[in-house]
Amino acid sequence: MNNEVNKSKFSVRKIAVTGILSALSIALNFTPLAFMLVPGLPVQITFMHIPVIIGAIVEGPFAGAFIGMVFGLTSLYTAVQQSALPIAFAFLNPLVSILPRILIGIVAHYVYKGLNSIFKEKKQAVSIGITAAAATLTNTIGVLGMIYILYARRYVEALISSLGLPADTTPVYIFVSALPNFIAELVSSILICVPVVLAVKKIRK
Repeated sequence: MNNEVNKSKFSVRKIAVTGILSALSIALNFTPLAFMLVPGLPVQITFMHIPVIIGAIVEGPFAGAFIGMVFGLTSLYTAVQQSALPIAFAFLNPLVSILPRILIGIVAHYVYKGLNSIFKEKKQAVSIGITAAAATLTNTIGVLGMIYILYARRYVEALISSLGLPADTTPVYIFVSALPNFIAELVSSILICVPVVLAVKKIRK
């Protein structure tokens, strides 16, 4: 009987946390935090992948994948709303806007699980930090990689026309141009995920 009660509570908790983080992901999409410019730098970062990472670490791969799917759907919705923008066409494809975001949660869970088995409880901050970095990399490489595979030339031509880039700009620019944003997002994800996850784990104990 006690096991059934515990499983019920666990399921309710998992659903509640997943729902809250999914709602947070949606809310972020409609605030300036969805894409925030770093003052004084030509760098734009997003915090929308962070709820996915936290959910995957705290509640497992299915929760992380679901929150990632919500993140992806909001990205798709934004692309539909901004379809007139030169590069929005790429994000109308679910392989670009949704699939990589689902993978964030799956990668985050299994990277954390593997690291946690190595470092144990004494180095939780290290495990969480590396997991946040790996999940952020998954998001960046996943999205840009799919754009490169599916739309490389068309995407670069859209950038050339909208940003006034040299006509001989190659598709490699897709990755090069994202490097400053990636570094900023990687640092921010570590700085946020480590204390938040540690706090959640401490409360549960």
